[in-house]
Amino acid sequence: MSTQQQEPETVESPQDPEMKGAESPQQERLKEKRDRAAERPTDESELEGETVHIKVFRYDPEVEAKQEPRFDDFYVPFEKGMTVLDAVMYARDNYDSSLTFRHSCRQAVCGSDAFFVNGRQRLGCKTQISDLEQPVRIEPLPHQEVIKDLVVDMDHFYEQMHAVEPYFKQEDLPAGDLEEQRQSRENREKVKMSTRCIWCASCMSSCNIAAGDNQYLGPAAINKAYRFAMDEREDEEIKEHRLRILEQEHGVWRCQTQFSCTEVCPKDIPLTEHIQELKREAVKKNLKFW
Repeated sequence: MSTQQQEPETVESPQDPEMKGAESPQQERLKEKRDRAAERPTDESELEGETVHIKVFRYDPEVEAKQEPRFDDFYVPFEKGMTVLDAVMYARDNYDSSLTFRHSCRQAVCGSDAFFVNGRQRLGCKTQISDLEQPVRIEPLPHQEVIKDLVVDMDHFYEQMHAVEPYFKQEDLPAGDLEEQRQSRENREKVKMSTRCIWCASCMSSCNIAAGDNQYLGPAAINKAYRFAMDEREDEEIKEHRLRILEQEHGVWRCQTQFSCTEVCPKDIPLTEHIQELKREAVKKNLKFW
C-alpha cells in the first residue's frame, strides 16, 4: 500500500465564473422543491396509515403561472391531536415549501393563523382535524385582499382597531406616586371577556356589513372600544369622546345584529351583546330630562 499522500482535489466555488455547469444556491433549492413535488403522494393509497386529505387555496400574483387561483391537494399522515395548522405545516415542510401562511405561537392566543376552514372562520392552531369533514378545505379569510396563498392584507383591519383609540386616557390620576388606579371586581368581570380579543379578524371577515361598508368600524374595533368605555377607571369626558366615535354613521348603528361575529369568535367573546350595550349607552347619553 502506498504511503504517498495524495494531493487534495480542488473544489471550485459555485460562484466561480470559470466553472461551467455549476448550479447556484437558488437553482439547487428549486431542484429540491421539484424533487419533493415529484415525490408527493397523489393518491391516499400511496401513504401508510391513516391520512388526512386537505385542499389548500393557492395564489401568487408575482408568479405568472400561479396568478390564477386554484386548490392544491395534499395527503397528510394523521396523528391524534392534529390541528389544521399542523396539517398545513406538514404540507409545507414535506411537499411544497412555497406554501405561504401566517402562524406564531400555536397556543391560540396570537390570532395570526385565522383561516376559512370548511366554510367557517377558524384558528388553525385551535381547530382539530378530527372534528372536520374531509376533504378539509382551507382558504384565506373572506372579504380581505389576498396577498399570497392563505395570507391576507391586515392593514385595513389594524386601521379600524386603532381608530377607536384603544388605550386609556386618564385625566385624574391618583395623588400619591405609588397609589393604584383601583378597579372593582364587579367592573373587572364586566369587561373581562372583551379583553380576550386576539386581533385575529375572524369576526370582521364574517360580518356582512363590514364586507359591504369599508368604513364600518367592525365588531373587533367596537369590542375594543367597549373594553375601555365600560372601564370605571376612565374619565366621564373621555368616555363621552369614545362614544362619539362609536355613534358615528359607520359605528355601532351599522350593526344589524346578525350574531355572525359572535358565532365565529375563537375566544367566545359576546361581541354582538357588547355592540348592543354601546348602542344603549349612546342613547342614554343623548337623552335629556327637563
